[in-house]
Amino acid sequence: MDGIADLLHNSSQTRSWSERMEADASRHIPHYFLYGGEEPDGELDLLHVEAIRNRSGPNNWSIRPHTHPDHMQVLLVTQGGGEIVMEDRRFAIPARALVVVPSGIVHQIEFDPDTDGTVTTVALGCIEKIVAQAPNLAETLQPAVFPLTELADLSADFRRLKAEFDGAAQGRRAALVAHLTCILVAVQRLSITREDARIAASDRNYDLVTRYRELLEAHFRHEKRLDFYAGALAITPARLNAACKARAGCTASQLMHGRVLVEAKRQLLYTNSSVAVVASLTGFDDPAYFNRFFTQRVGVSPGAYRKSVERPGAAERPTAPVGP
Repeated sequence: MDGIADLLHNSSQTRSWSERMEADASRHIPHYFLYGGEEPDGELDLLHVEAIRNRSGPNNWSIRPHTHPDHMQVLLVTQGGGEIVMEDRRFAIPARALVVVPSGIVHQIEFDPDTDGTVTTVALGCIEKIVAQAPNLAETLQPAVFPLTELADLSADFRRLKAEFDGAAQGRRAALVAHLTCILVAVQRLSITREDARIAASDRNYDLVTRYRELLEAHFRHEKRLDFYAGALAITPARLNAACKARAGCTASQLMHGRVLVEAKRQLLYTNSSVAVVASLTGFDDPAYFNRFFTQRVGVSPGAYRKSVERPGAAERPTAPVGP
């Protein structure tokens, strides 16, 4: 997915607001994950859908500056509007609009009172699988605000996504991915005709973290040395750590370990593989070492984690989402 990094990087961009705050970014800008505050376990989940008013209304229609390191958001605004700042660019949100906020983008929103619509928060793992099947959809990962003249088709797509998210029918996960893909296709088509709606790429740190994530997807099962990833990116491990701290709110090793844990949890929840097999699938030759690795970071052993989930669907239905 080399195109993703290329789409999101513009070396000629002037120094952004986020770059000016880089030294203190991880301390001053909240790094929100999908569910449960600032714990990265939300990456395990597919997506979350809720009404804009549910999150923004109780917060006086104001969303303070923050970033989602492991998730992107797509907002369909159907009434009201407001203003969004993404990095150092300020955009008006009309009463009918589609807003795309990629992972890692620092953003804040001031909604007009009584604004409504839908916000969908999607785990990067889900996006990566969709883009792997349709590489051209990578361009939907650009920050953008698209004014809309017609809502009917997109509203229907978001309604179907929300209904599937709220339900528990057979094939729910596959249906969620299918409906989300339709939305991303709509974003792609809008991006072709509305170049002015997209903002420039982010900064060098953002580009490095994006490319590091791509390398992790390809190699995390068999390669856990930071020197390997830093070398592939033509930077030092210290530089990679600095980029991850600024953009993902954690070290490069923590990002790698998080990806390993996500895969381990998926295998434990959605397959009948033994713990020893899960250890092997995630790159551990010694099941005992995998057990210690998992237990230290999750708080329970792999076997106990599996038993704590009554059914696979339980992992799809998280609560307490963090808003836009």
